[in-house]
This record gives sequence, structure tokens and C-alpha cells, in this order.
Amino acid sequence: MLWLRTLKLGVKSLLLHPLRSLLTVLGIFIGVASVIWLLAISEGISREAQRQIESLGADTIMIRSVEPPSDKLAPSGVTPYGLTREEFDMLVRTIPSLRTAVPIREIKRTFKYKDRQLEGRLVGSTPDYADVTRLEVDRGHFITDAENFLREPVCVLASEVAAKLFPYEDPIGKRIYLPEHTDYYRVVGVLKFRNDSAAIGGSMEAQSFRDDIYIPIKTLQQRIGDTVVRRAGASFSGERIELNQITLTVQSLEDVKPTAALVENALRHHDEMEDIRVVVPLELLEQAQTTRMMFMVFMGLVAAISLLVGGIGIMNIMLATVTERTREIGIRRALGAKRRDIINQFLVEAAVLSVLGGITGILAGILCRPVVVLVRDLVAKAYPDTMAALPEVVRNVTPTIVPISIPIAFFISLLVGIVFGLFPAVRAAQMNPIEALRHE
Repeated sequence: MLWLRTLKLGVKSLLLHPLRSLLTVLGIFIGVASVIWLLAISEGISREAQRQIESLGADTIMIRSVEPPSDKLAPSGVTPYGLTREEFDMLVRTIPSLRTAVPIREIKRTFKYKDRQLEGRLVGSTPDYADVTRLEVDRGHFITDAENFLREPVCVLASEVAAKLFPYEDPIGKRIYLPEHTDYYRVVGVLKFRNDSAAIGGSMEAQSFRDDIYIPIKTLQQRIGDTVVRRAGASFSGERIELNQITLTVQSLEDVKPTAALVENALRHHDEMEDIRVVVPLELLEQAQTTRMMFMVFMGLVAAISLLVGGIGIMNIMLATVTERTREIGIRRALGAKRRDIINQFLVEAAVLSVLGGITGILAGILCRPVVVLVRDLVAKAYPDTMAALPEVVRNVTPTIVPISIPIAFFISLLVGIVFGLFPAVRAAQMNPIEALRHE
């Protein structure tokens, strides 16, 4: 009963100055909401980054050919660099932990059908390419082992290529023309839409699957070759690349790092040329998880500052209240109230402000996901070009409420209210009753 009476008295005292109490609650409200919002947004960004890394396959090792530094390129003529078919065969023969090994060759080309054409990427590979890149067939079939072995002039279209070159007809059975080689390829399959893979730090460039046409790698080797020549006036330069990438998948996650070490050791002769890069998504995923924890701690500290400011607001308002109610404190002490009763009175008022701020802050925090998604969609409709220029992780991020953030934010808000309300309460309790009664 005593605590209930103290609570009623505290609420009544706060309602005497509603605007001042509301502004104090607002400080705690902002602090609690910011804790939940910032952690939710950081969790959403982290999950999107991890999803992109996981889409590469945690049991995958990718070896990419990269253009060497300019001082290692021939000033004119053709510079051979990157991975070779011989190295691919060597890795397959000597690494027992491999489950699949996929050679990949990529060339920028123009594709034509009747009067329609587009610039895209011609990708030569094997049937396993669809599995390791998570491509799904919509119609027809992906390239087969038989088509690769027989060097058949067949191709599989990405969904957007099919939509651009064949807007009104079924592409299956039609023939795509490559003017650079005066060559035709018969369409045997069309893929479902595949999201782009985002760039991941400095380890992996963004990769789009929108304008791809896939053909058997042996067909590409026979009909197009390894050399790409670029002409500029009377001079020319070029490059000779046998394979742009080798994608390896291993038997289990425990084999990833040992296999990556074997690969790096086997290809160490490329260090001088600096023309390959080994990417291990499992290592990137572990780094992303560590970064996630650091990011969340940082965001939590930023949000804690907001709560600290709210706590200072509570202390400020309680000190002002103590000064205003000096005579009331003196009367209560004269009538027999003990110091702990005065302390309890002011602590209850501070706690009420904190609890109200905490509850409303939690309600606002829970609205983080729908509000951010709504704002993102409105911005995308109003400014589509600006939105398209943003990184994919920003365009697709969806805040994810961290469940533990809700009780933590509420507990901290209550703790802040009690801690910052304690000094004014003790100061009120230590007043001399006689001096307090004389206060005007």
C-alpha cells in the first residue's frame, strides 16, 4: 500500500507539469527507439552481406584471373596471363578433396537475332556451372556433357537476354548470331532470373548474370580461341587468357581452408605476374560475422549515448523539481516523513518517466522494419535513378529486430532513470526541515 500511495503521488506530481514531463519522457523515448533501430538496421545490413557471401557457397574456392599491373604488360602485342587449362587439369588430378571443378571463360561480345542486338557476356563452361552459380533453368536445358564433348554450337540464354532478343517468340531452337566471329549458336535453354552477386570488399567484384549467354567451354575454345585483340588506330594490343576462373567445391567445410592452401601453393608461380586471385567465401563469411559483432557494438554505443542524454534530462528535471518543492519536502519531514520516504518519492517519479519513455520507445522500435521498407519503396518510386545507383546491400537491406535489444533497451532506460534520479532524490532527503520550511 505504501508503494502504491507513493506511485500515485509521484504520477500526480508529474501531471502538474505535463509539458515538462513529456519532454523528459521524449529523451528516454528517443534513446530506447534508437537502440532498437540502430541494432535492427545493422543486423539487416550484416545479414544481407552474409547472404551475398553465402550465395557464393561456403564450400567453394574461386581462383580468378586478374589483369597484371601495367608494368608487367607488353607495351604492344598480346600479353598472355591468368589461369591455364593445364593448371586446371593439374588441380583436378592432385587435390583429392575436390567434389567438382568448373573451368570458366568469359568474353564480351555482341549478340544478334534478326534486327535486334545487345552487348553481353559470352560464358564458356561445363554443366556444373549452373549448380555452383545457382542458375535455374526455366525452359529447355542447360549445356550437357555430350554437347561439351562434341563441341556443339549451342547456347543457353539468361532471362533478360531472352526477353530483349525474343520479346514475342519462344527462343528455343532459334539461332543467335555473333558478328565478331560470323558464327551462329542454337538456343537450347532459357534461365530464370538470377540476382546479381554484389562486390564483397576487395576480394570479389560484383557480377551480373543479366546479359549472359552460356556455351560449352570446348566449343568456345575451338570456335573463338583464347586471344582477344583490341585495335587503336594503327597499333593493337591484346590479351591471351585460357580461363578467367576456376571454381572448386570441396567435400566438406573442414576441407575448405586446407584445400585453399594447397591451391595457393600449387599456383605460387603466379605471384611474380600478380595475375590471379584466390577467393575463399568461408573466410569472407567468418570476417563478415566478426565485423557484424563489431558493428553492432559500435551501433549500441552510439544508441547508448542517446540514453545517456535522456538520463541527463531526467536529472535536470528532477533537480528543478526538488528546488520547486523545497517547502513541500520540509512539511513532509516536519510531519514525520523519513529520509528514505523522500528518496523513494523522487526515485518513483524518475522511474515513472523512464518506464513511460521505455515503453513508447519499444513500440516505436518495433515499427522500424515497416517504416524503413515504406520509406525505401517511396524513395525508389520518386527517385529510381538515384536508388539504382546505390549499392545493392543498401537497396535491399531490411531491418531485422534483434530480440535481445528490446529487454536490454528497456532495462537500460529504467537503470538510467534510477541512476540519474538518485542524486536529486538524495539531495532532497538531506534538506534541513527547518530551512526547507522557511523557503519561499
